[in-house]
Amino acid sequence: MGRIYAIGEALIDFIPVQPADSLAKVNAFEKRPGGAPANVAVAAAKLGAESYFIGMVGDDPFGHFMKDTIQSYGVNTQYIKMTKEAKTALAFVTLSENGQRDFSFYRNPSADLLLKKEDVEDIIFTDKDFISFCSVDLVDYPVKYATEYLLQKAKQAGATILFDPNIRKDLWDDLDACKNTVLSFMKYADIVKMADDEVSFITGKTDVSDAIAYVKGYGVKHVIITRGPDGSDAYLQHGFGHADSHKITALDTTGAGDTFVGALLYYLNAQELNIDKIPLDTMKNALKFANCSAAIVATKKGAMNAAPTLEEVLELDGDIHVS
Repeated sequence: MGRIYAIGEALIDFIPVQPADSLAKVNAFEKRPGGAPANVAVAAAKLGAESYFIGMVGDDPFGHFMKDTIQSYGVNTQYIKMTKEAKTALAFVTLSENGQRDFSFYRNPSADLLLKKEDVEDIIFTDKDFISFCSVDLVDYPVKYATEYLLQKAKQAGATILFDPNIRKDLWDDLDACKNTVLSFMKYADIVKMADDEVSFITGKTDVSDAIAYVKGYGVKHVIITRGPDGSDAYLQHGFGHADSHKITALDTTGAGDTFVGALLYYLNAQELNIDKIPLDTMKNALKFANCSAAIVATKKGAMNAAPTLEEVLELDGDIHVS
């Protein structure tokens, strides 16, 4: 089996103690470790993968908390760098009654944006490895170019690359720049995973078939769309697969999409099958596994603490098979 890597931001999520429609109406917050790539790495590790997080945090109390917390969940933290040049990023989350979220980020810049190419030069990939990345850290700071350098290395080694754009519009002064940056990084991805509410923004298409064709026009082989309570779809180069969601009452959807990614990569790695040739029935089972993992997270507050173990996923759905 290979290793699972995630590169990007690690930050502090401040979650409302009680649901509210806006930040102005929140009276108290709970501190939670977060950041989509960090959540992915933790989700994979808690399921049993050899998982690595690549990123930078501030040499401050929040940064040390993030590194210690990520490590406590079994993630290898040898590629977490610390800096005194900027603080660890903060994200304040508005949580509505149905568990849906909105974000307000505090970073200008934050430590994650300062990761440099030389910080990742010693990372070596194999063709059995997986790496995931998002668009939050693809703004015009050193981390963008460190990420691109690392993706080029991963592609040359034959590692499987998953891109989850994870659009956060309030981080961009220019939404066209956001879209164009996302599209420019498509060329590195073997798999692009989008939430259903991101598809039209990224592709400019309202028809799903047109959107899939548009993304694959950038050289992407496989596209996965997550649909929340409606499950998830995989548009592979050799066929289509769908898996229904596990029906739950959502408390907090923070980290559900990240856990989906971590669980999917864990499952593909455990099967030791190249996604280019994965049987469609196996892919459907992979989606089902990832859906169940995400569902468990959505029933709890927070992300990393809520990410399930393998035993919890198999207990929720005994029909899932993992090698």
